[in-house]
Amino acid sequence: MTVQDPRPEFHFTATEGWINDPLGLTWKDGNYHLFYQYVPGRSTWASNCHWGRATSPDLVSWSEQGIALAPGDGDDGIWSGSIATDATGQSTLFYTSVQEPEIGIGSIRTATPNDDTWNRWTKGPEIVRAPELGVVAYRDPFVFRDGDKWRMFVGAGLNGGIGAAISYSSSDLAGWELDGIAAQRPGSERDQAWTGTMWECPQLFEIDGSHVLVTSIWEDDVLHYVAYGIGSYKDGTFTARTWKQLSYGAGYYAPSFFRDKDGKPSMIFWIRGVISPDRKWASALSIPHTLTLENDTLIATPHEDLGAYAVEAHLATDSSGSFNAVLGAGADFRWIQGDDAAVQLKAGETILATLKQANNELIINIPDNNDFTDVRLPAPAGTRVRAIIDNGTLEISSRAGIAAVPLPLLEGPLSLSATGLLQPPQLQALRRTPPTTPSSGYPPATAPNHIPAP
Repeated sequence: MTVQDPRPEFHFTATEGWINDPLGLTWKDGNYHLFYQYVPGRSTWASNCHWGRATSPDLVSWSEQGIALAPGDGDDGIWSGSIATDATGQSTLFYTSVQEPEIGIGSIRTATPNDDTWNRWTKGPEIVRAPELGVVAYRDPFVFRDGDKWRMFVGAGLNGGIGAAISYSSSDLAGWELDGIAAQRPGSERDQAWTGTMWECPQLFEIDGSHVLVTSIWEDDVLHYVAYGIGSYKDGTFTARTWKQLSYGAGYYAPSFFRDKDGKPSMIFWIRGVISPDRKWASALSIPHTLTLENDTLIATPHEDLGAYAVEAHLATDSSGSFNAVLGAGADFRWIQGDDAAVQLKAGETILATLKQANNELIINIPDNNDFTDVRLPAPAGTRVRAIIDNGTLEISSRAGIAAVPLPLLEGPLSLSATGLLQPPQLQALRRTPPTTPSSGYPPATAPNHIPAP
């Protein structure tokens, strides 16, 4: 970060323009390739989305690579989708093509890379349109290998306020047949997690023998949170035994599932509300997370690649049990909630964020930001909580769920204070140049060069 261009140091942001959904994150030829929704030249969303692209040798140090796919050739907007790679190494990009003014119901098109760099892609034909199943919203194809064939889920909203994923199958990634509705749930159903009236970016994957369907919850043009179902999958149909909420508050949305270079199930999120002081750029992408499953609860933990940037940091303490530190840049802060736990971040005398324990919840507040006031994350006393602190962003994770909030981008170091914790907390500083040897607790990741299966 510089005084002239303050921005997060450990979260991807575009040099200029608006970004939202991360897409198609793939390990290939010794680098991660990340795509994302991108609107150049403005700091607010517009329907003429592009696919931007970035690369990194790990999941932290991203280098912006320009535009991979742009509107035109029958597309008014290039919306979200995914990338699939067949056994021969040929990759196909699947995206939502939208045309004004009916942008709520898109169609699905493909593109293929011009060469192995993946810098530019050539559009292919439209492969499917919204079926006659009472569809009122339709977008976000997710393609994955399913036994001896390929499967594609597309997010949808159906008549009667029903969120759904629609299933297609293919033998060659080119010709697709409609299977029907893969999963659906009325927005009126609230006995478990509420799942809205339209599912954006539905994605299916398997962890430890259970299938997980993650989707972003939409209703009446309001983006809510990320939810997931745990259950079983067979022949294009997912049956949930439970539905739960993964993210809390308005920060996280539209995550993208991927497998890292070791094949570990992982996810990266769009973080809403992060914006430069001069309105030159807007939004950030999260630190990637590793996914595990425990007693039908999906747990998202910051990816171990972040550990290459971490060094032990000093926490001062006093007789009252208060812990204090000055943060030169980013930080990884871990603690155990007490009944009166409180954590505060400041820049000089300006309070950036407060986190307090009340009624078995961790309540997060960003002063003077009505979109991020009273964010509540389940966290009774005894809960282990982790905070990734960066310029302009704060990500909170626990076994009960995750939350992200934007922080004001101000000059100078941050100060951290914490009281009411059950045990002494742990603090590691995050510095931009990775140390030669990763700090303890963050093992280095090594694996053969491959493109992971979806």
